[in-house]
Formats: sequence, structure tokens, C-alpha cells
Amino acid sequence: MTGLTRRRLLIVAGALGLGVGAAFTAHRFFGGLEDLASAPVYAPDGVAIGGTDPVAYFAEDRPVRGTARHAFDWNGATWHFATAQNRDSFAAEPERYAPQYGGFCAWAVAEKGQLYSTQARNWAIVDGRLYLNYNDDIQARWQDDIAGFILEADRRWPEIRAEID
Repeated sequence: MTGLTRRRLLIVAGALGLGVGAAFTAHRFFGGLEDLASAPVYAPDGVAIGGTDPVAYFAEDRPVRGTARHAFDWNGATWHFATAQNRDSFAAEPERYAPQYGGFCAWAVAEKGQLYSTQARNWAIVDGRLYLNYNDDIQARWQDDIAGFILEADRRWPEIRAEID
């Protein structure tokens, strides 16, 4: 192998390494920015909002893990609930309990017009509606202007929803 060929190989390998490193860094920072636009509900493995019981946010003022034992299918996903009573409440009024923007990150819908995953612990109930966010940092940003972000997300959501339906 000549010096020039070896140098080119090292340059290409270095560039690939930088690309992989950048991708890894982006994944670590944004983690859940996987292609989420294939469903109207954030539903990893078909289970809405990662299996968290949406009614529990209202009834217990905290996220509670649901179970398949108390499941209900709605809006293209299976929703899990901690109790049969929560499942039945949701079945009677899903729009009341379902998180806004399909359970995708409310901040990302507003700020980026994109669908980000969410964490059960990053939530807020505002005017009787459940909003979820991506992580603690994004939740802090969201809290800086909740009303403004809701207005912007409400404006953007119909267009985003049209793209995924």
C-alpha cells in the first residue's frame, strides 16, 4: 500500500469515525428521536405511551405503570391501565384522558413541529389536559412558556396529524 493510498484510507476512516461519533452524540442527547411518525399515538411496540396508565395522572397525580391485564384498544394502539376502573373510565371518555398530541412530546410538536418520544415522569396537566415531554431538560423548557407552547402545538398538530394519518 502506498503512502498516498494509506493516507486516503486514514482520512476516510477518520471521517467515518467522526460521523459515527456525531451520530452517537446526537442519539445520546436526543435518544428517543426515532422515526415516530408512523402512528397517531406514541406507541412503542404498539402500546400507547410506553404502557403508562393515562388515567392515573388524573386520579393519582402521578404516572403509574399499566398492565396488559387491563388493556383497551383505541386510536391505533393498545393502552394499558393499572386497574379495570381506570380502563373503563378511559373507554368511556378517551379524549378526556389521552395525552395531547398522541402522547408525543408537547414541546417538540410546538417548537420543532416534530414527533419526539416521551418519558412518563415528564408530564403536566393544564386546563384538564395531559401533556407529556421528552425528558427533564425539555420539561424545563416547556415550563418556561406552557401557554405559548400549547398555542403553537395546537396550531401545528393538525398538519402533523394529517401527515401521519
